[in-house]
Amino acid sequence: MYPKSASTWRYPAGLLAAYAVVWLALAIDPVFRKDWLLENAIVFVAVPLLVLTARRLRFSDFAYGCLFVFFVFHAVGAHHTYSLVPYADWWEWLGGAALEGRNQYDRLVHFLYGLLVAPAAVELFGHYGRYARPWHFLFPWMFMAGHATLYELIEFAAAMLFGGDLGQAYLGTQGDIWDGQKDMALALAGTTIMLACLGAAGKLPKK
Repeated sequence: MYPKSASTWRYPAGLLAAYAVVWLALAIDPVFRKDWLLENAIVFVAVPLLVLTARRLRFSDFAYGCLFVFFVFHAVGAHHTYSLVPYADWWEWLGGAALEGRNQYDRLVHFLYGLLVAPAAVELFGHYGRYARPWHFLFPWMFMAGHATLYELIEFAAAMLFGGDLGQAYLGTQGDIWDGQKDMALALAGTTIMLACLGAAGKLPKK
């Protein structure tokens, strides 16, 4: 049965409206428009897909909330270009000590991808799959691992295809030859933490 009550959709609809406002605000005069377009490819695919399939699979409010937070962080990164997000300036403006070294915003978002998309992955597999309990942890974990790997391959392909400043901005390695491996490791660390927390809270599917 599909949920039909308007109140059932009030929370996700509110999140979608709030995200639309944030996204539109950050779409105005981004630092590097071409990189912004590339970064938003995931948004142009994922958000319509979530909307179009919502009646077939309504995720929990918790999963929708996690997705909302992730997409907001991604929108900020896309607006500034990930390696140029001025979080150090924001931190100093709030009175914090000066932050030096590599811009870590992209690493944060890779971690948040694993952490915040994992609940939706759990519910996706729980909705369509029927298998032994250990697989309720392993299937979402492998799903997220595959996504993390695929995204790094897409970044590499885009950098090779476009080259120049656009390719470097999208790839965002900042001179670290192990950037892709570290990004994947952080995404899987976030996934593992979330799955462990969901398991401890009894939120993984029962059967």
